[in-house]
Amino acid sequence: MKSKFYFSLIVFFLLITFIVKGEIRVGIIGLDTSHAPEFVKSLNAEISKPEYAGFKVVAAYPYGSKTIKSSYDRIPKYTEEVKKYGVKISNSIEEMLKEVDCVMLETNDGNLHLEQALLIFKAGKPVFIDKPIGANLAQAIAIYKMAEKYHVPLFSSSALRYSPDNQKLRKGEMGKVFGVDAFSPGRMEPSHADLAWYTIHGVEIMYTIMGKGCESVQRTNTEGSDFIVGKWSDGRIGTVRGIRDGMSSYGGLAITDKNVVPAGGYSGYDPLLVEIVQFFKTKVPPISKEETLEIFAFIEAADMSKEKGGKTVTIADAMKKSQKEAKGLIKKLKK
Repeated sequence: MKSKFYFSLIVFFLLITFIVKGEIRVGIIGLDTSHAPEFVKSLNAEISKPEYAGFKVVAAYPYGSKTIKSSYDRIPKYTEEVKKYGVKISNSIEEMLKEVDCVMLETNDGNLHLEQALLIFKAGKPVFIDKPIGANLAQAIAIYKMAEKYHVPLFSSSALRYSPDNQKLRKGEMGKVFGVDAFSPGRMEPSHADLAWYTIHGVEIMYTIMGKGCESVQRTNTEGSDFIVGKWSDGRIGTVRGIRDGMSSYGGLAITDKNVVPAGGYSGYDPLLVEIVQFFKTKVPPISKEETLEIFAFIEAADMSKEKGGKTVTIADAMKKSQKEAKGLIKKLKK
C-alpha cells in the first residue's frame, strides 16, 4: 500500500508541474553516446512531432564513461552539439537534477549506471536507462531494487525492441510465434558481460518477439561470432547470433504458424523515444522488470555457458548467482 501511495504522489506532483509550467523538463546524464544528441534534436526541434509536445531537454551532465576511450572521446563533440539546442551543461548530476522533472540516463558505460541511478532515485525522478541497464545481471538487479526502495518508475530498452515489425510480431499480428533466430553486431567490451555491450540488441529482438519464459541457455563461441540457443518452458527455441567477422546488421527471422517472417532491424531512435515520452507521461514502464531482468539472466547464462565450455546453463542458476552478487553491491552503496 505504501508503494502505491508514493507512486501516486510522484505522478500527482509531476502532473501539477506540467499543468503549471506547460512543459516537462528532461535531463540527460551522459553525452558519450550518439543517442543523447539524437534525442535532444528530436525533443528540442523548432517543429517537433506531436508525440513530443510539452517535452524539452533543458540540462545535461556530460560524463559519461571514464574508462572506455571510444565513449569518452565523444563527450566534447556531443556537448557542443546539444548546447546548440539550448541545453544547459551542468557541473554535477545533483545540480542537473534540481532543474528537471525526468531523466534519460545515457551513459554508455553500464558500470556507472547503479551509482548514477541512485542519485536519480533519491531525487524521485522517473528515469529511462539506456541499454545496457547495467554491465551485468547483478547490477541490473541492484538497480531495480534501489528503484523500488525509492518508489521511482524505471524503464530500460534497446531501440530494436520498437522496430515496427518486431512490435507486430509481439502482438501476434503476423501469426503465432514458434521461434526466432535473431542477429546483431557482436562487439564486446571487457568491462561488461559479453553480450551486454552490443549483442544485447539481438537478444532484445528475440525477447521482444518471444516474450519471457526462457529456461536454459547454451552458447557456442568463436573469435568471429557467438551463437546462443535459448530453450523456453513451452518448448519453443530462440537463437541469437553475435557477429564480429563479416557484415554486421540487425534483424532475424520469426517462425510463425502462417509464414517465416523477417524480424525488424534498426529503424531509428524515434520509435523508442515515443515510448520514453509516453512513459514520462504515465510513469508506467512499457516493459516489465521481470522481462528486463530475464534478458540479463539470458546474457549472464550465456557467459556461464562459455566458461563451462558450451554446457547448458539454466536461467534459474544465473539468477541465483547474480542475486547474491547484487546484495554485495547494495551493501557497498550503504557504506
